[in-house]
Amino acid sequence: MFKFQINGQWHETATDKTLLQYLRDDLHLTGTKDGCAAGACGACTVIAGGKKVKACVLKVSQLADKPVVTIEGLTEREKDVYVYAFGECGAVQCGFCIPGMVMSAKALLDENLNPTRDDVKLAINGNICRCTGYVKIEDAILLAAKLFRENSPIPESDRSGKIGSLLHRVDAKEKTLGTGLYTDDMVLPGMIYAKAVRS
Repeated sequence: MFKFQINGQWHETATDKTLLQYLRDDLHLTGTKDGCAAGACGACTVIAGGKKVKACVLKVSQLADKPVVTIEGLTEREKDVYVYAFGECGAVQCGFCIPGMVMSAKALLDENLNPTRDDVKLAINGNICRCTGYVKIEDAILLAAKLFRENSPIPESDRSGKIGSLLHRVDAKEKTLGTGLYTDDMVLPGMIYAKAVRS
């Protein structure tokens, strides 16, 4: 039996599967995305033992002394800051990679609240984005660092829609926090979650 901690809660399983499989199939925590299942894309990035890891290559048997934090385990303050920063900087497009980017950002900002752009680039190395490119994502992480560092309140966004105003995507929150559902996240009645949806 393997016993480990995820987002502050203890779990156990007799099956030594990948952490990604356990999160998505057993706990239905779909914020951790299954982009490649081969450790290449970073969509499944979580924090284990204070370090960013790819959940698709880490086995639950390796978690005994490594408490895991997923996108669902962020504090409310962290969620608010990342949603604002990624929305404000226009860093969210399709959104599939963003929860993994946020977790890589958290791993960096937990250690360094005054990162350089090069620090941010290094932190998201291994997280692939096929939509936005990386500049807006880097900008979002630097803005999040500033908000955390200064303990600033979340600024009010201009939602007037006037010419020249910056509007956040209407789905920026769901895509940033991984709550937006993609086909891979849907459970169909009467079907085995892991196999039916992904096949």
